[in-house]
Amino acid sequence: MRDFQLPPATLSDALMLIGVERIRPLLTLLSLPKPLPTRKADMVQAIVDRLSGRGLRHTWDRLDETQQLAVRETLHGADGSFDPARFQGKYGKLPAGYQDSGYRKSSLLRLFLYPEGRYLDRPAIIPSELKKRLLEFVPEPPELRLAAADELPETIEQRLQRYMPKGEEKYRSVTLVQRNMEQAAAYDLLSVSRLVDQGRVAVSAKTRRASAAAIRRIAEVLTGGDFFDPAEKKKHRWSQVAGPIRSFAWPLLLQTGRLAQPRGSKLALTRAGRAALGEPPANTLRGLWRRWMSGSLLDEFNRIDAIKGQFRGKGKRSMTKPAHRRTAVEDALMECPVGRWVRFDDFLRFMYVTPYDFDVTRDPWRLYIGDSQYGSLGYEGHHEWEIVQGRYAMCLLFEYAATLGMIDVAYTHPDGARHDFAGNWGADELVFLSRYDGLQYFRLNPLGAWCLGIADEYVPAAPPSSASVTVYPDLRLQWEGPISPDERLLLEMWATEEPGGIWRLDPESAFAAIEGGHDMDSLREFLAARDDQPLPEPVEGFLRRTERDARALSQVGPALLVECASAEIAHRIAADKRAARFCLRAGERHLAVYAGKANAFRRAIHALGYGMPHG
Repeated sequence: MRDFQLPPATLSDALMLIGVERIRPLLTLLSLPKPLPTRKADMVQAIVDRLSGRGLRHTWDRLDETQQLAVRETLHGADGSFDPARFQGKYGKLPAGYQDSGYRKSSLLRLFLYPEGRYLDRPAIIPSELKKRLLEFVPEPPELRLAAADELPETIEQRLQRYMPKGEEKYRSVTLVQRNMEQAAAYDLLSVSRLVDQGRVAVSAKTRRASAAAIRRIAEVLTGGDFFDPAEKKKHRWSQVAGPIRSFAWPLLLQTGRLAQPRGSKLALTRAGRAALGEPPANTLRGLWRRWMSGSLLDEFNRIDAIKGQFRGKGKRSMTKPAHRRTAVEDALMECPVGRWVRFDDFLRFMYVTPYDFDVTRDPWRLYIGDSQYGSLGYEGHHEWEIVQGRYAMCLLFEYAATLGMIDVAYTHPDGARHDFAGNWGADELVFLSRYDGLQYFRLNPLGAWCLGIADEYVPAAPPSSASVTVYPDLRLQWEGPISPDERLLLEMWATEEPGGIWRLDPESAFAAIEGGHDMDSLREFLAARDDQPLPEPVEGFLRRTERDARALSQVGPALLVECASAEIAHRIAADKRAARFCLRAGERHLAVYAGKANAFRRAIHALGYGMPHG
């Protein structure tokens, strides 16, 4: 039963709410002269007298460091109460004496923190009278700062068994996979956009998610491939596979950013999508992140598919808005040092104990693992912050921030990467709770800092040259050394591959690249960085001529093709001063009418005595 009376205002009131069996050990801790009082009122008065004047400061000095931190957090906290979960998250342990349950022992902490009501036991508040005096000399608690490192360890230790007595756990050494995403995202944006433009990305009409075949095609063109094999097959019916991450995210990002939209069963680039091909990739990536932050195409928590109950009924209605959660994660991400590695668990702890906390659901009882009754997350200890909010943050960072190149990541396979969910009913058959469980570290890079508004400008880093090339006058490029995915992607844009490590500059490919918005200077810089000799004159001539001819024509806009009954009518309309403003001659009997001007054209020909039935 909970006591709903007002919290005690004075130290005397707080002590009177405690049983005699609790007060007696406190008298011993204060080293009061004997004989000790036996009546409760006398005990209370003796403690109040000892904690008055200099006695309070003397007792404060006797607290150990962690106990003092507990008082400092409570005294200066926003709600004035001690939160054991947040304290443990910030400092890694609870203060000595907080969990004392025996009546024969107590701690000095109990002289500062008191229960809120008569029928409560855990110390939670500081009476306002005592708080006023403590504020005179007790400093504010230290701010929590994110730990960061310049270098990553090559391996991490992962526990093998979930259920082992303390001290008997066994561990394995697992290699960290590091992926630098800043430059990869720029090339991935182009590669996936080209797939979409070729009509090779099929999507569901209902969910607008890419088909399994489309996801495999996308994974094939991503720099370095997806984080995990999207085509991995289950060994057994109950087995789990990590599945796609970046190849799943890209079609949704392009749609949310209005760069692509369904046309029939396939995605097609929009006008904005085609225009984006001519923009610096960083501008487009930043725009995609901003659109995703407010978008509603997907709730990232839906990707934690081991947690059921979130897709229908009361469970669906109790989910909070994704935009609010994304803002909390983004705000916390802005606190990360640029260019340094942050351990993901430290990031979660930072979010939990700072104002960047958020909720995924208003009713955790509606979410479950395995069975809706026995596996409900509503039970105490089954909806811990790292299980629910933590998995959401993992997905947002690993699947969307990393895909857009804002963060670099270091990860392992999710199998056995985390055991925080093992105590939940129905989790025995799960080797991971989410495909993102292997995320161990991330690093906010310069692109991410610019996308978040931390940096005022962004200068893309030049891609490293891993090989050399000899440029011949006949437009051949002789490649020596390994070709990185980034280099291959750029070569495919301007040239065709031939046997023997030979590429040949191709006019048709070059025209397509320039028409797509790419600049010939990027090819010049690419070749100059890999060939010590100046470009041969025939090659320079090819580049100048191609760049000029590729822009020889420009699109004025769409038009309506109109056929006249005779050449004389076409001539008379094209020569009319009013009608000529809306059309151009397009052959002996045809006129091209500007799009959007059909009604004005119709009125003009009416004045000439002609009509044009609606098509």
